[in-house]
Amino acid sequence: MTLPGYGLLKGMGVTLRQMFRKPITVQYPKVRETPVPRARGVIALDQEACTVCMLCARQCPDWCIYIEGHKEEQEPSKPGGRVRVRAELDRFDIDYALCMYCGICVEVCPFDALFWSPEYEYTEHNMDGMLHDMDRLQDWLATVPEPPGLQQ
Repeated sequence: MTLPGYGLLKGMGVTLRQMFRKPITVQYPKVRETPVPRARGVIALDQEACTVCMLCARQCPDWCIYIEGHKEEQEPSKPGGRVRVRAELDRFDIDYALCMYCGICVEVCPFDALFWSPEYEYTEHNMDGMLHDMDRLQDWLATVPEPPGLQQ
């Protein structure tokens, strides 16, 4: 047999105990936590490393990556050599309104052109602002931490 109001007293006891403890939560946006070094925030692009192979766009389950490029002929490095063809990047956009941050694009890139940046504050008031072009993705590259060293 329980006394009437016992549950209320038990709940008030929990509330009273928690009032004198340090809160676990952070009062965001006044206080910002530092994310762990390899946190998934925004995807950064290294334009020089991208070869327009389209693997990231083809493997993306949300189809949020848009790539366009063209081929340019380069002079032979030696006299009498053959002309080489190199793909040049014209457009590389990621629509973060569609992205589900699965990281498949970063994993499948064979040329290490895509990286995770720990930055997570890039919200916009308009949906149009969630489409990051290649220049904005290149700017995120400065926030990518150095990869951890190899263990011996």
